[in-house]
Amino acid sequence: MEKKSAKEMKEMTKAERRAVQERQRAEKAARAAGGTTTKKGSQGSATSVVVGSTADSGFAHQEFSFTPEIAKGANTSLDIHPAVLVIGLQIAEFKICGANARCIATLTAFKKVIQDYKTPEGTTLSRHLPTHLSPQIKYLVNSRPMSVGMGNAIRHLKLEISTMDIDLADDDAKRLLCEKIDNFIRDRITFADRVIVDYGLQKIQDDDVILTYARSSVVQALLLEARAKGIRFKVIVVDSRPRLEGKRLLKRLVDAGISCTYAFLHAVGFALKDVSKVFLGAHAFMSNGALYSRVGTAMVAMMAKEKNIPVIVCCETYKFTERVQLDSFVMNEQGNPDEMVNISTTSTPKIGLLDGWLHKPDLKLLNLLYDLTPSKYITTVITEIGMIPCTSVPVILREYKQA
Repeated sequence: MEKKSAKEMKEMTKAERRAVQERQRAEKAARAAGGTTTKKGSQGSATSVVVGSTADSGFAHQEFSFTPEIAKGANTSLDIHPAVLVIGLQIAEFKICGANARCIATLTAFKKVIQDYKTPEGTTLSRHLPTHLSPQIKYLVNSRPMSVGMGNAIRHLKLEISTMDIDLADDDAKRLLCEKIDNFIRDRITFADRVIVDYGLQKIQDDDVILTYARSSVVQALLLEARAKGIRFKVIVVDSRPRLEGKRLLKRLVDAGISCTYAFLHAVGFALKDVSKVFLGAHAFMSNGALYSRVGTAMVAMMAKEKNIPVIVCCETYKFTERVQLDSFVMNEQGNPDEMVNISTTSTPKIGLLDGWLHKPDLKLLNLLYDLTPSKYITTVITEIGMIPCTSVPVILREYKQA
């Protein structure tokens, strides 16, 4: 393919530039591996590259080729509800990010799917609705790999559907399912966050210096509530490229009148010297007590533990999973490698030395989104059922199963 000049690329629309980048990525992968087949979307742009039976994103190192990549231009179908289409695109483009926000958006979209659903003749709602939801779920997975919380919420919804009375009228059944979805959002996310905030307030005292990493919605709510209660404390927000999520948290805290310091991840060792507590958010908790969260979390927790600083994680129990993970490579998610090219820390892009990496056969970029923090580096976990050691995760999962 003919290489586009910088001027030509600048004059193209965002969608056209993305299509060009996808074609270049596919061609690079095809040159790097023999016997490669390229799947094309409806407009001819390469959406994925498959080598044998293992999906290869065209930019990952071979040893990481099994980690899910954020899909671009996921195939759509007439079976996909418009609400799910919108949510899928917003999640894929990170307009909706964060485990709680993604889960609430997904369940809200499924409410609309259920409200518009009509049971075909010759079947029942409890038997046919799961089949109707399957393409909706598949589309969301193709847009971006599901979070652990989303998976747990969808399993809960399917369980509620399977236990519906088959003699119940469709309108009553749909209304009942929508109530079940509302109850899950209220009990397991909204109210859970409020209870976590109440427990967390017990851990914040006057003159504390609190360090947090990136942005967690529940940690943000906790710090704002502590400020509203009149507690005097300072916050150090540690952030990292390429997403710079901590900036959103920093703005909210500064607007609330909280004294803040902003630092990048490579300066966390220096930032920890005056810190009294570390508060972190969670994407998921594994059954072996390991924390699965935004990449960089493990480094913060390990360095804090080395300095005997308490590491406190705020996490709702719906994010607990029976899965066991020992490192960050068994399961992870790849972000767009082009994000690593931009070295700017502001809204104005600034291209660094990695510009043109697609045309360098010996250069591949890996942008992992999450990492794993072993349980030994975590002091306590604040959940809606209380403060627990992270080793109690399997106990909580067992209690929920028996309930």
